[in-house]
Amino acid sequence: MAEDESDREPTSQDARLTSLDERLKRAERVEDERRPGADSRLLRRSAGSQLAQNLVGMPFGGFVVGFLFDQWFGTVPWIALALMFIGFAGGVLQLMKAGKQSPDKDAGKQ
Repeated sequence: MAEDESDREPTSQDARLTSLDERLKRAERVEDERRPGADSRLLRRSAGSQLAQNLVGMPFGGFVVGFLFDQWFGTVPWIALALMFIGFAGGVLQLMKAGKQSPDKDAGKQ
């Protein structure tokens, strides 16, 4: 008799789990239809942080490399300043390039 109960229990649990999985999948589909822009917000945020990193990182990288060249050639601060401004120009160009792209391409075509 104990064996009969244990045989039935996993089957009923499997049916309940299967039913639960189906209900969860339906709920996830409904939620995805309700909020289609969640991924696009994440893409925009990551694109924004990438642009901010370019605007800070390119001039900083140019300055560091320029400072090393300045130390090597004995021309402190001129190469560092020149490469810093070139890095800033590169960051602005990246910003302009990103501004020209359509938002549908970057946002995963809502």
